[in-house]
Amino acid sequence: MARSDSSESLLDATADANLAAGFEMIVESDVMIETRDGVLLATDIYRPARNGVALEQHFPAILERTAYGKTVTSRGEIDNGATSPMSRAEVARYFVERGYVVVYQDCRGRGASGGVFEKYLSEGEDGADTVAWLRAQPWCNGRIGMMGLSYSAHTQVATGCLAPEGLAALVVDCGGFSSGYHSGMRQGGALELRQATWAFTHSKASPVAVADPVVRAALDAEDIGAWFKALPWTPGHSPLKWVPEYEDYLFEQWSRGAFDDYWKKNGIYARDSYPELAGIAQIHLSGWYDTYVGTAVENYLGVHAQNNAETQLVIGPWTHGDRSRSYSGDVDFGDAAALDGNLAQHWRDFREQWFDRILKSGPETATASDANVRLFVMGGGPGDRDAAGRMRHGGEWMTFATWPPPASVPISFYLHDKGELSASEPAAPATASYIFDPLNPVPTIGGSFSSGAPIFHAGAFDQRESEKVFGASRIGMPLAARSDVLVFETEPLAQDVVIAGPVTVELWISSDCVDTDFTAKLIDEHGPSADYPRGYAMNLTDGILRCRYRDSWEKPTLMQPGEIYPITIELLPTANRFKAGHRIRLDISSSNFPKFDVNPNSGEPESQARLRRPATNNVHMGAVHLSRLILQVLPAVE
Repeated sequence: MARSDSSESLLDATADANLAAGFEMIVESDVMIETRDGVLLATDIYRPARNGVALEQHFPAILERTAYGKTVTSRGEIDNGATSPMSRAEVARYFVERGYVVVYQDCRGRGASGGVFEKYLSEGEDGADTVAWLRAQPWCNGRIGMMGLSYSAHTQVATGCLAPEGLAALVVDCGGFSSGYHSGMRQGGALELRQATWAFTHSKASPVAVADPVVRAALDAEDIGAWFKALPWTPGHSPLKWVPEYEDYLFEQWSRGAFDDYWKKNGIYARDSYPELAGIAQIHLSGWYDTYVGTAVENYLGVHAQNNAETQLVIGPWTHGDRSRSYSGDVDFGDAAALDGNLAQHWRDFREQWFDRILKSGPETATASDANVRLFVMGGGPGDRDAAGRMRHGGEWMTFATWPPPASVPISFYLHDKGELSASEPAAPATASYIFDPLNPVPTIGGSFSSGAPIFHAGAFDQRESEKVFGASRIGMPLAARSDVLVFETEPLAQDVVIAGPVTVELWISSDCVDTDFTAKLIDEHGPSADYPRGYAMNLTDGILRCRYRDSWEKPTLMQPGEIYPITIELLPTANRFKAGHRIRLDISSSNFPKFDVNPNSGEPESQARLRRPATNNVHMGAVHLSRLILQVLPAVE
């Protein structure tokens, strides 16, 4: 019988919490929870106990639903300085000892659960059915929280959009699509190829591969690097052909270039469900070098605007799930960068504080606060090399009432002839041109993404080709030396410039092809130093636009060769202090591979193109065509 969220049950939970120090833990493994369509979901339940017997008191429950195995250790459960992450049982024990029931569940079609795995699209209803089941248990006080990294974050937002009774608190860690079409699956009309590396890596844990050693051997024999060099793939002729359901959903995402109803399904689209989601207290956490930083910001804004339940945003200088370390890629941000010891004692303590306040005290309305948003503003460090070989960029935490920081103002930096980037508008018209050859794309060197391994890796790096960079052909040379990269930079700054917020590039462009891409990358250009005599071009954020989507995501239109068009590239948000003496730099090109799929310039349907045509692409500047970079600048931050 379901329990109500009564004052009595909340008092019970609070009293129980006071006894938490002496709680033992027992686990009920592989409890099968039935969903509305009859699929059974394998669930492990960790309960408070005394003398080996589960207690019948009323406890709040914390649910984590995972596509990676409910008994498999999550790499994100690691403390700063630790050599290995904590097991799920160890994490559960921490919360059980403090008066919670902890529940881990395999998503359908994964682990020991039944059904067929359809990436992202079953998680809302399955999550809601699980919440209803938990709420009905006699040991539950009727208040349920959810937690988890990445796919487990997607399951939280998908469930929250259905607003199941009893779901009261979320800790959304690097995930939970606001709109997968606009960020996380596709971006700017291009496909994020991390979807291909994710599918290949995780197909090996699919029920088909687990059950059939021949399928697993076939997958193990595939060379994913060689396959990336052989792009584009076709259905039945890809490294995923051995697990057809994985190949099917990848090609469906790849081929559906227009923003139609497919992209508005629960699990990959939360924008239309913010009124429902907003009834749940939630924290959205991500990193500047994570795929989901844009999603975290948009979900925070969409939910916070409803003013229903407390909503917080936390963004550090991290890659995906790496909140407990101080570096990303080849750059270190200092001891203050890790969540551990700065925002909380450690990641478990951070979540416990939130769950205690929401699930044990039960605030039902938003709380007025001037600290809803906590951002790590990168930069300000000495810029030398540390003992581990990383560049010391530094940074600090700043707290704001909302996003973007209320005191920030948009400042335009205009593109000028000869590579100048300036706050003054250019007077004379000018054009910068280059040839984009889809057979020789600009290689990805770091950035904001996840699941790219073993092909490409997220984080901050000097924008210089090396043996570690997939597709690099000129080892040791800077990307700025490529003829298909346009570089615009300011003079060395006279004083620090601090930015925090969205980053937008508006260009006037033309091409001799009917379709092409334009990419933009924001860089903090460190000058020469003893450790870096050639300087250090540190990537901050980037974006892309496929020109057929310049006017509409829903109705793509090809270009007329030679005609000039205005386009807007939305880069992922960032926060950085450009120190005095540094330069603000913007790189413009037409590819960033393998982060994004490469436009063949032919105008053929996406995922089906067989032609490759070099494009002569042009960026127009001057009084009539004001191409510019727009940054959100904080005034006089010391």
